[in-house]
Amino acid sequence: MPEVSRFYGIVIRMYFGDHPPAHFHAEYGEFEALVTIEESRIIAGHLPPRAFGLVQEWTALHQQELRALWARAGQLQPLARIEPLV
Repeated sequence: MPEVSRFYGIVIRMYFGDHPPAHFHAEYGEFEALVTIEESRIIAGHLPPRAFGLVQEWTALHQQELRALWARAGQLQPLARIEPLV
């Protein structure tokens, strides 16, 4: 599963050919959550509130890039990295 970004101890990954809805995996320590690209909400798993807030902020800044990566992942094409939250 390719890593597409990393910031503040949070790792963002996306699987190739993953199931809908469009989402990514956010990992923080022992926590992992699946986060939707469109609504930036957790559909499985859990993140601590502060980590989830950072993920939501990052998602809002990069929503268009995330949509493009989701489409590429669905076609099994290489994924580019997205700038981290700074």
